[in-house]
Amino acid sequence: MAVTDEAIEKIKGMIVSGALRPGDRLPKESELAAELGLSRNSLREAVRALSLIRILDVRQGDGTYVTSLDPQLLLEALSFVVDFHRDDTVLEFLAVRRILEPAATAMAVGRITDAELDALTRQLDALGAAPSVEELVACDLEFHRGIVQSSGNSVLCSLLDGLSGPTTRARVWRGLTQEDAVSRTLHEHRAILTALRDRDAEAARSWATVHIASVEQWLRSTL
Repeated sequence: MAVTDEAIEKIKGMIVSGALRPGDRLPKESELAAELGLSRNSLREAVRALSLIRILDVRQGDGTYVTSLDPQLLLEALSFVVDFHRDDTVLEFLAVRRILEPAATAMAVGRITDAELDALTRQLDALGAAPSVEELVACDLEFHRGIVQSSGNSVLCSLLDGLSGPTTRARVWRGLTQEDAVSRTLHEHRAILTALRDRDAEAARSWATVHIASVEQWLRSTL
């Protein structure tokens, strides 16, 4: 395993130094192994590992390429890891969301367009006053994803997208067990949307914090 780690570090070094750039094709296996002072087997294992985390793209019959290294692509690995969370870590995921999502919502104030705001409004209007919990949670995911995408920060968007999964079940359970969860969520969504329309970054940040903290507080009370 140590030999494979060494191989990974050497390929990483080539990418970080600029010797290999996004989209570049790696030299032939025999040439690269000789250049890096590695066995072909350890190089092969390193390439396999780096392809799993989307650093390299192995194309059968064509060769191995450095990917675009786009943050969204690289952070797909985070979503894979997050899928293995335990129920007792959901509060930790919510705490991270409470830190990042209000910041992203405030950032969106200066970037979100009127057309995007109108689309979010139609989305909320389509839910009506008494949606099912499943409909509400699905809308909640899309509502926040749309706002975060408007922040203009692809890294932040990918991080929050990956972190939203583990909290979905908690949000569904809250909707089923807390009497006013649906109405509170709808009210908080409207308040966030109003702050965005008013171009009030601090109000948008505050309402996003309240929105996430309410789920967090409910979950703490049930544990």
